[in-house]
Amino acid sequence: MSFDDPQHEPSGSDYLPVAAMELLRRRADLLRQVRSFFDNRGFLEVETPLLSADTVVDRHLDPFGVECGGRTFWLQTSPEFGMKRLLAAGAGAMYQVTRSFRQGECGRLHNPEFTIVEWYQPGHTMRQGMTLLGELAETILARGPAESVGYGEAFERYAGLDPHKADAAALARAVEEHSIAVPASLDPDDRDGWLDLLLVHLVEPRLGRERPTILYDYPASQAALARVRPGPPPVAERFELYVDGIELANGYQELTDPAELRRRNTRVNRQRARDGKPTLPVESRLLAAMDVGLPDATGVALGFDRLVMVALGAKSLADVTAFTWDRA
Repeated sequence: MSFDDPQHEPSGSDYLPVAAMELLRRRADLLRQVRSFFDNRGFLEVETPLLSADTVVDRHLDPFGVECGGRTFWLQTSPEFGMKRLLAAGAGAMYQVTRSFRQGECGRLHNPEFTIVEWYQPGHTMRQGMTLLGELAETILARGPAESVGYGEAFERYAGLDPHKADAAALARAVEEHSIAVPASLDPDDRDGWLDLLLVHLVEPRLGRERPTILYDYPASQAALARVRPGPPPVAERFELYVDGIELANGYQELTDPAELRRRNTRVNRQRARDGKPTLPVESRLLAAMDVGLPDATGVALGFDRLVMVALGAKSLADVTAFTWDRA
């Protein structure tokens, strides 16, 4: 289902929620548990704007633009920028439960508007961030302690190659050997594109089957807003939580160098232009805050709707969401 489908004509039952009320009650209980988890650890609950002049510059995240007073504002793809500005102001450990918005495909695991839980812990290392994420997963899902698996180890185990050394041609051969369909838009030299294909088809489906799995140390080219740890090989200090083959959370040892963020924003905008997408603002109030000083911290964004789906054994986000986009 695409967000760009022709407008759905209302029917006599479109006023009804798509999820059963009993599941919505259980969803509310899980949200209370998440808040209790952070409250009991001394995190401050905060709120930041949903509509902002700034937005995350990411090749694959497309924000909704809103015109107001002759200016473009953006519905936030996550509360990341606002929360990091609070970090720079000395807020300390904090979390937020809010709505986020992303254009793109809709379906079993995606909705353009969704609930996100995001938190930051200044002074924490990536390993400490992974430990906290594992504790949250164990508390909410009760499926045992999380295991940690390196990105390279997972690829060698399930795809039979070293993702930090293989070039685009070798990755393309692996895709062909496993009879994976290749999108017509994929550039033969797009190494990260080939890695993503192998990740989605060969690696992700195997993660988190017996217990929650935290995948960590991504290729340096996929750092997004994470720090890169020098090699060999250099790796992004990034980690993701998987359960039943589904990605639930994405975490970083946060980048604190504003010059490097400007370089990444410029590079990503070039990629977006090549992809036929509009470019996004390079400068932001976050960069202004980073120029003053952003403390070392870990940060994690968790898709709460997916967490509920997995916790309740549901098959789709529609099973645990009151009104999906087509009934909004």
